[in-house]
Amino acid sequence: MDIALFHSLWTVLVLILFVGIVVWAYGGSRREDFEEAARIPLADDEAGIAAETDRRPDAENAHG
Repeated sequence: MDIALFHSLWTVLVLILFVGIVVWAYGGSRREDFEEAARIPLADDEAGIAAETDRRPDAENAHG
């Protein structure tokens, strides 16, 4: 087996593996997982805003 043939076969194998991972990751069956993951930063922001308003002193009590 020539080294060039080995390198060619290895390149084809890795390319097929890469395409398989891309198809698996972006396939339609994982759409729900992606949508849930996309909402994570928004959920954190909403929780942070609610916690921040709870810690903020009332405007009436802040000056008096």
